[in-house]
Amino acid sequence: MGSDKEKKFVEEITPMDEDFAQWYTDIVKKAELADYSSVKGFMIVRPYGYAIWENIQKDLDRRFKETGHENVYMPLLIPESLLQKEQEHVEGFAPEVAWVTHGGSEKLTERLCVRPTSETIFCEHFAKIVQSYKDLPKLYNQWCSVVRWEKTTRPFLRTAEFLWQEGHTIHATAEEAEEETIRMLNVYADHCEEVLAIPVIKGQKTDKEKFAGAKATYTIESLMHDGKALQSGTSHNFGDNFAKAFDIKYLDKEGKLQYVHETSWGFTTRMIGALIMVHGDDSGLVLPPKVAPIQVIVIPIAHHKEGVLEKSYEIKDRIAKVARVKIDDSDKMPGWKFNEYEMKGVPLRVEIGPKDIENNQVVLVRRDNREKITVKMDELENRIVEILEDIQKSLYNKAKAHRDARTHVATNMEEFKDIVENKTGFVKAMWCGDRECEDKVKEMTGATARCMPFEQEHVGDKCVCCGKEAKKLVYWGRAY
Repeated sequence: MGSDKEKKFVEEITPMDEDFAQWYTDIVKKAELADYSSVKGFMIVRPYGYAIWENIQKDLDRRFKETGHENVYMPLLIPESLLQKEQEHVEGFAPEVAWVTHGGSEKLTERLCVRPTSETIFCEHFAKIVQSYKDLPKLYNQWCSVVRWEKTTRPFLRTAEFLWQEGHTIHATAEEAEEETIRMLNVYADHCEEVLAIPVIKGQKTDKEKFAGAKATYTIESLMHDGKALQSGTSHNFGDNFAKAFDIKYLDKEGKLQYVHETSWGFTTRMIGALIMVHGDDSGLVLPPKVAPIQVIVIPIAHHKEGVLEKSYEIKDRIAKVARVKIDDSDKMPGWKFNEYEMKGVPLRVEIGPKDIENNQVVLVRRDNREKITVKMDELENRIVEILEDIQKSLYNKAKAHRDARTHVATNMEEFKDIVENKTGFVKAMWCGDRECEDKVKEMTGATARCMPFEQEHVGDKCVCCGKEAKKLVYWGRAY
């Protein structure tokens, strides 16, 4: 009876090679990360999904505070007149804005937008509180949700409302603003690689792909299992564009009025989608230990037999000193429990039954490679710490090997098309810098310029599209 149920449990996930999009949706629902709400594009983040976000949030928040940032909170609604102040910015967001037109039964004299991002409201505030160079820099961060009325939605990856943090800082000089922009991009990159075990490419967006109103946008790009790219975090240098629009000035040391230089940077719940697509397999989620809500699951075998449950709880209490641990003492069959926690991506399983107690040992099973390890009771805590560290490293190395294997070089459009159609992944190719060629590449292949990497390589002298002299190496790819 139990084996049929176990089989059915696994069959409920569509194999990733059969239908990657459906595989993704199956995991989101079956692993109880999120659910659909009654408004299209607005998702319910369930406790397990939110616990992953809390671990992301906790690590990033620590990193922000270590770099001198303070948390603030800004209003949800922005007056239309305020949004209109920076023209390029408003034009970039206009198609996605949700508007509030009534307060109760009364029509508002001015429409209010539900924040798609908060640059304008931060700018209004900065203009009020900054007078002198002594007031600078202001290093602020906000944890909140934003609304962008997306036409096509998918849980975590692209939703009309999503959770994020948005950093907003102002500085006395252009140099300080540029330093801040790069510093925060590095914070994101370190978090992705050290905590989420996702390798990233750091670089600058082309003018076409940069943030509306920015002087420069920097990005970290990661590669999903299916060979598509995902923008995983961005950091923007606004220069004095917003300062001029909102009249944010300060008196310098010589008593002269100067405009401030501004940055903003953001990281969102779409990275939960990245975790699924980078590490997941046909049995469900595979979570890196540093971000997993449950790092170790204890499963008693034959727990109706004398002493098994007591010993299992004793072991759970010991593990709790070194890891986030849970015990499943329910009446479900052990095989069902194995499947359930594999689906949820729990990094390490501890099995303990009468024979294990007799032999003074437990069996540990890794989620990433399903290796079974027999461990003596007195070595338990040390071995768990070692194995969790190894899983974290192994997941990163596996993801990096996958990305490297799916990173190709193209020197002409024929090669470029062949890679995009038949191999998928990142395409490294030279570019002349003209928008016309960038548009043509997208039109011909569906691939966009993901970034101009900081670590430039020379893979040819000519633009992959037009054959003119090349100026930059670009990572291209189809993207989420």
